[in-house]
Amino acid sequence: MDVLPQPSESSAFHTTLSPVHSSVRSTQSSPQFTRNPQSAILFMNPRLGIGIIGSGFNAKFHLQAFVGVRDADVLGIWSPNAKRAAATAALSRTLGVGDAKAYGSIAEMVANPAIDAVWLCGPNHARIENVEEIVDAIERGTGTLRGIACEKPLGRNVAEAKLVARLVDRVGLNHGYMENQLFAPQVELGRALIWARGAALTGRPYLARAAEEHSGPHMPWFWQGALQGGGVLNDMMCHSVEVVRHLLTEPGAPRASLRPTRITAHIASLKWTRPEYAKRLSKSMGKGVDYRKTPSEDFASATIEFETADGMTVLGEATTSWSFVGAGLRLSAELLGPEYSMSWNTLDSGLKLFFSREVKGKSGEDLVEKQNAEMGLMPVVAGEPAAYGYEAEDRHFVRAFLRGEKPSLTFDDGVEVVRTLMAAYMSAEQGKTLAYPPKGVDKFIPKVARGEWKP
Repeated sequence: MDVLPQPSESSAFHTTLSPVHSSVRSTQSSPQFTRNPQSAILFMNPRLGIGIIGSGFNAKFHLQAFVGVRDADVLGIWSPNAKRAAATAALSRTLGVGDAKAYGSIAEMVANPAIDAVWLCGPNHARIENVEEIVDAIERGTGTLRGIACEKPLGRNVAEAKLVARLVDRVGLNHGYMENQLFAPQVELGRALIWARGAALTGRPYLARAAEEHSGPHMPWFWQGALQGGGVLNDMMCHSVEVVRHLLTEPGAPRASLRPTRITAHIASLKWTRPEYAKRLSKSMGKGVDYRKTPSEDFASATIEFETADGMTVLGEATTSWSFVGAGLRLSAELLGPEYSMSWNTLDSGLKLFFSREVKGKSGEDLVEKQNAEMGLMPVVAGEPAAYGYEAEDRHFVRAFLRGEKPSLTFDDGVEVVRTLMAAYMSAEQGKTLAYPPKGVDKFIPKVARGEWKP
């Protein structure tokens, strides 16, 4: 009988105790601050003051996640909607995650010396102007920051993502690109155990699958290709392609150790261009959303072929949908190897409630994000910010900025993610497999984003 590898201080078993990515755990496993020139700052101010740009659904998820982050305080909120900014600041205070106030401008928020880092959670079409205002404040000397973390995607296309990265590099800011699903506890623990047990004894994994599916976004701008940058592929496949890459990458190895070589993708409109649903969508989201004239894709799939450092071919399959009807948001992943497999599904939550026809309450999302029903047998995702990875993600970026260390994902990685998404759009539009990266991808804008896509 084969003997399983035993846990040690440097093994993957040990790293699962921390949700921080294993690629940077070696620098964070023990607080040897004397090696870090930022260590004096950490001792003087062991907490990170945070300002958040945005007051929508995503910003509120981060506020809930900060309940589980012990070394940060949310001190500021800015949004172009002053009323919503004030309400989000009030939520921060209610949750006890920081004495936040609403600011009249980004520059004013950055000028507060107590705010050390900014979380970019605004809409895609405002990304560049938001970053430009931050950089301008720093260059004029009216504010200083130690870090900036950006929600997905870094830009609506590669050109925008590269501009965002250049702007931040110009002022020397430490930067982190946020992909919450990589930090989901089940993803991190499953990955660590698979590699420590299955891969160590029988060989590396060769196939990963990931999917994110729900019935559609909350806000009108998500549905508008020109504002969002595309449809469901641009909105959600960033998560799925990174999850498969993360699962297929050996813990401790750099992200670049897995090189994409070919990509095959498909996009479709399965639900929301049907006349009755297009009409319903326009009614709920406003006249700016008309899928009878300018639709975006509500389904996308991609297969990415990777080459490993030792020349092997491994595959990643990603699927995303705005046309999934079930209990609510469903995140799932699988990892397969020669003698093992793992699977994850957020709707297999372990907690279920049943409500009869007589329970006719108000619609909401108190059981699961993107909830589609209020009666029957319903799964409940307890502690969604932790389950979806937001809590561990925020903890990681806070600690990286406090210690002056490079986060596990940076804006450079964010640029590469956008490049993968644009390559997927190119493959879908051309109807064929493309070598990666395809020629012209850095200047490419999808037909969906140009309002020219006809399903």
